[in-house]
Amino acid sequence: MKIAFTKMHGLGNDFIVVNCLENPLSDPSRFAAVFCDRRFGIGADQLILLYPSEKADFKMLIYNADGGEVEMCGNGIRCLAKYIWDRKLSEKKILNIETLAGIIKPEMAGDMVRVDMGEPVFEPSKIPVAVAKDIAYPVKDYSLVIEDRGFRATFVSMGNPHAVIFIDDDLEEFPISKYGPLLENHPIFPNKANIEFVNAKGKDRLVMRVWERGSGQTLACGTGASATGVAGMLKGLSDKTVTVSLSGGDLIIEWAPNNHVYMTGPAVEVFEGQIRE
Repeated sequence: MKIAFTKMHGLGNDFIVVNCLENPLSDPSRFAAVFCDRRFGIGADQLILLYPSEKADFKMLIYNADGGEVEMCGNGIRCLAKYIWDRKLSEKKILNIETLAGIIKPEMAGDMVRVDMGEPVFEPSKIPVAVAKDIAYPVKDYSLVIEDRGFRATFVSMGNPHAVIFIDDDLEEFPISKYGPLLENHPIFPNKANIEFVNAKGKDRLVMRVWERGSGQTLACGTGASATGVAGMLKGLSDKTVTVSLSGGDLIIEWAPNNHVYMTGPAVEVFEGQIRE
């Protein structure tokens, strides 16, 4: 059976988007593992599926390139919102999208998409991160030693687990492909974790590179940028609104007085096609 798909990206974090409102995939995990492959498939960091929802306007399911299902993706939900609006599947300017991380609300913001990412979670058992039960949280600058290098991580969940690590090294030279997977799979993270390496460039700008759980190094990560902004604010390194610069471009992160984190950035459709499942 031929499956229609749309290739999209948010700052180079790219996705295969499939409309499952009427015809769900028979095996989404396998589809992701096969077709996210950049040499033998379509090529993408993640597979995004659009489903009907009983509790929101739509439901989004997300699968990493390795076939594992994940809770949320900030760049992905911006792309899904654009997909919905461009195809006039909804006329609402603010959508309610059901995800495994809860109801997320993307809204039109000119030619950009602004997403209410919800409230950051700091309680270790809810991130999850396996630290001492009596440790105070938010957990900032937690010591992690990987082979020859020590790191200090701040733990945040934006619907999925993040370890944000501020370093002084030049991010263009830093061996992310070495330390990223070792940190992702560290025993302290029961469900693995997304790892952000960050340079603080002033109160209004953070530069971030990311190793995504199940996908490897990507050009951008919306939940990672949100977690990075929050971590910078917790540590007093950035203002309550900050630009997070990623390999693929910039996202604006705001931690508002209502304790919600808002992320604003672009979403781009690249091409459409069909592929045999």
